[in-house]
Amino acid sequence: MTRYLALDAFRGITIALMILVNTPGTWSHVYAPLLHADWHGATPTDLVFPFFLFIIGSAMFFSFKKSDFSATPEQFLKIIKRAFIMFFIGFMLNIIPFNTPVETWRIMGVLQRIGIAYAIAASLVLLLRRRGIFTVSAIILLAYWGLLLSVGEASLTIEGNIIRQFDLAVLGANSMYTMRGVSFEPEGLLSTIPAVVNMLLGFELTRYLTSIKDKNSSVIKLIIIGGLAIGLGALWSLVLPINKSLWTSSYVIYTTGFACLLLAAFVWLIDIKGQEKLVAPLLVYGTNPLFVYVLSFVFVTVYLTIPVGDSSLYRWLYEQFKLVAEPKLASFLFAFSHVVLFWFVSLKLYQHKIFIKI
Repeated sequence: MTRYLALDAFRGITIALMILVNTPGTWSHVYAPLLHADWHGATPTDLVFPFFLFIIGSAMFFSFKKSDFSATPEQFLKIIKRAFIMFFIGFMLNIIPFNTPVETWRIMGVLQRIGIAYAIAASLVLLLRRRGIFTVSAIILLAYWGLLLSVGEASLTIEGNIIRQFDLAVLGANSMYTMRGVSFEPEGLLSTIPAVVNMLLGFELTRYLTSIKDKNSSVIKLIIIGGLAIGLGALWSLVLPINKSLWTSSYVIYTTGFACLLLAAFVWLIDIKGQEKLVAPLLVYGTNPLFVYVLSFVFVTVYLTIPVGDSSLYRWLYEQFKLVAEPKLASFLFAFSHVVLFWFVSLKLYQHKIFIKI
């Protein structure tokens, strides 16, 4: 099996980007590429969460290969346990600092989606061979397409889509995210199903990549696969728009294509050209990805609640950046300072050989 440092760099840049787009100084002043698309369409920010799912699928390959993909009761118990822990941590991140009424606690979120998708994807890769995984992936995407369109003319609107209707029935409006003035859950229950495919494709592409001995050949093949996926996603979007909030099937294929292209760039730069020093910070960032993501979320949540004058410590720190830069640049520098901060956290954990798995 061929080992690629590019996969570690890919994991690192994904975590860095998640922190960058999640912690602007203020949401009122953010550069357009660092914001999600308003509804249909995709910005660079809309690639980050699918990349996260992709790298978890990639990590699954290496994890399960150690046990020769054995589908034992013990293995499934570990999968369920890990999925539950991720879901529970995500839920707790929603409700800290515990100062809102119980009936308004948001149930779903990023880690909750990852937990559910992981449980399904991990079970599938242990139960099915490669052809079965691709077949199931295709069935999920096509069936989800049909499901989205099943409610008529309003099927792709924020108010009338079936994702929202299902979540309203199961979760209730008070336990959902509010988006554009409407109770809508961007990490909804039904829309988590196609997200499983992002993880499965990350798994299969990693299996394929590690089977190719010639790394120059792997770059070419990744570029071809990525280009075809982006093209297919763009064509599909003519009848099923690319939409992160609905996690449309075209969005799954489109974002996976970009994951392939970024991975190809890292393979060429690191594994072929040997420029490991250029991406050394990313390699460090990729060593404790889920833990660092959770820590960054908790850190920001805590100092949002620390009062400084008439505002919070978070706002006060942003105001200090505004003393030396215009609002959008100050907001960006504020976010980037958090990327640097949590890189140092990752570095210290790495230096002490501490690897925290969630």
